[in-house]
Amino acid sequence: MLLTVLVILTSSCTNFAILSSGAGIVVSNNIYARAYGGIDMLTIINTEKDIKTHIYRSLKKEEDERQ
Repeated sequence: MLLTVLVILTSSCTNFAILSSGAGIVVSNNIYARAYGGIDMLTIINTEKDIKTHIYRSLKKEEDERQ
């Protein structure tokens, strides 16, 4: 919890994205969900996009290249 608060205060990302990602870590007891949430939070901090956005844009780019 302290880490989430620290990240929110020192990050240049939107607070909503950090809160939604951090909330998944706190609520879930599943190790895979925690790992995904942690990696997703780091991805948001570094790139200002979540993992789902990266995947969507990658697939969209491939689809556009095929046409």
